[in-house]
Amino acid sequence: MELKINNQSKHFEAEELSVQDLLDLEFPEKQNGIAFAINNSVIPKTDWQTTILSETDDILIITATQGG
Repeated sequence: MELKINNQSKHFEAEELSVQDLLDLEFPEKQNGIAFAINNSVIPKTDWQTTILSETDDILIITATQGG
């Protein structure tokens, strides 16, 4: 599966990925402070397990950072 994430194409071996599957691959250590949007619609964390991605989706992943 080829996905466009944050304006970059990435290839994944899986034929089907949920939002949670993708985050497990991309951010295995840290999943707090993440916002996930598909086609400009934010996906609530409660829906990450059940929302299935398709190759036509425009995915945006934002992670919170600390600073001061």
